[in-house]
Amino acid sequence: MKLEYDCFTDKGSRPVNEDFADFVNKTKSSCFILCDGLGGHGMGDKASRFAVSFIREYFLLCRSTDEFAADVIEKTQNAIHARQQQLGLNGKMKTTGVILVLEPDRALCLHVGDSRIYHFRDAAVRFRTRDHSIPQMLVMTGEISEDEIRNHPDRNKVLRAFGDDHDPLKYDRTELPVKAGDSFLLCSDGFWEPITEQEMTTLLAQSDSVKKWLRGMAKLVSSNSDGKNMDNYTAIAVKIKG
Repeated sequence: MKLEYDCFTDKGSRPVNEDFADFVNKTKSSCFILCDGLGGHGMGDKASRFAVSFIREYFLLCRSTDEFAADVIEKTQNAIHARQQQLGLNGKMKTTGVILVLEPDRALCLHVGDSRIYHFRDAAVRFRTRDHSIPQMLVMTGEISEDEIRNHPDRNKVLRAFGDDHDPLKYDRTELPVKAGDSFLLCSDGFWEPITEQEMTTLLAQSDSVKKWLRGMAKLVSSNSDGKNMDNYTAIAVKIKG
């Protein structure tokens, strides 16, 4: 399986970048991870970096994707709780998380919180993760439309995150068939809120490389945002070449 991928991150107008992203490759699979630390609880930057590093190392230890997927969320949650106790943080070290594992015939998506994974095929969105947030819950109950999530006053209220006191931590797992030409985007809410899915797909169709697609989206995120109150914005873009 041949992949083309690129990563982008910027702290926006915030003093600290609480997003963190990384990836790791094995012989027959690749793992992409993105976390967005919850700044309102403090230590968001430490939480996101710790979670990504833990998930990355656990992926390398596991013998198969199924073994990894079976308990990576639980193990990451336990590791963050242990780190909270070690540092005396009393539950303040929290982060969202999205994980994408790609194999030649499938993609496995795991997520907690409101960071997202998008799957594109033929320059159209085929799938996206559903946020664990108050606005997403309101969409599911029919009180607001999907388009209203981006500007909803409670859009930053996350219902699930690594480091919270949920035991067990609920998460979503989705398995998708893949083929050459498919693209994926992992992104924090600071990235997806200022840019629409239509803008993402238009730029994808216009770009001849993953880097151009990702940098084009990042430029649009910046121009569409309020520069005085701009969140950290981070994304990983991936394309299956063959």
